[in-house]
Amino acid sequence: MNWLTDITPPGIKKMFRAQDDQQALWTRCPSCEQMTFNRDLEAEQMVCPNCGHHHPITPVMRLFHLLGEEWERLELPETPDDPLKFKDTKPYPARLKDYRKRTGERDALVVGKGMLGERAAVVAVQNFKFMGGSMGTAIGEGLLTAADAAVDAGAALIVVTASGGARMQEGILSLMQMPRSTIAVQKVREAGLPYVVILTNPTTGGVTASYAMLGDVHMAEPGALIGFAGPRVIEQTIREKLPEDFQKSEYLLDKGMLDRVTDRREMAAELGNILSVLMAPTGAVQRELPEPIAEATTQPANDAAPEAAADELPKAAE
Repeated sequence: MNWLTDITPPGIKKMFRAQDDQQALWTRCPSCEQMTFNRDLEAEQMVCPNCGHHHPITPVMRLFHLLGEEWERLELPETPDDPLKFKDTKPYPARLKDYRKRTGERDALVVGKGMLGERAAVVAVQNFKFMGGSMGTAIGEGLLTAADAAVDAGAALIVVTASGGARMQEGILSLMQMPRSTIAVQKVREAGLPYVVILTNPTTGGVTASYAMLGDVHMAEPGALIGFAGPRVIEQTIREKLPEDFQKSEYLLDKGMLDRVTDRREMAAELGNILSVLMAPTGAVQRELPEPIAEATTQPANDAAPEAAADELPKAAE
């Protein structure tokens, strides 16, 4: 406590505490600068009711809004905390400990399974608040686990991306997750199941260069930044001014790189419609043709009973 705090009158202290409490109840939109009551913002799935700006959302909240109340969390394999003994301004294990305390998650991926309408789905969600959603061995293992779960359950695999790219603290091990995540996608494809990607703000780096662009269907939230290198890096490299909406989801939709740009509040319904086209309802039994019809369709009409056809011909006169 400093000298200024010591001499501050109790009334002034109370006023500042009241302001802090008020700020905890309200959120200012960075797009329209309007204040929204947090309870109202959460009811809108963290989408600004004034301008439609999509605020960050936690993985658990996203899974709840996509899969409903009865979704089940998948346990992901634990990976080594410091395989390369890496240290920058602080040791890598210390960074992990800090982010685990902030987010309550072990790493930057949360996987849940449940139902989207009448279709089973496994949904893997990246958490940008955990080291920028960076891709390390934990995400690689998590995606392989999600793919195996989808194949075992005959479910669609849906990945919600949010990442700044590879995790530098894991070096080459991080880059190895690009082919490993591709293997995860291939497992789902070989099983004949859909793989859908939802790109959110931001999706960049090695994530964009691997599993984020391998979907059967690519969807994105409005205004999401999507690309490999960021626009600032590109401008400095080519020394040219880029279009204002360059690498935004609407720009990529116009250029044919995305299939849909969908408001978060409509995402569950949109995904349900897409999965209803790509796969049969979970638990549905494929109806077989009745036996007589199945037999009739196995041989052409012209080949039916040649002996009987010969009997119908007039006999030659003796």
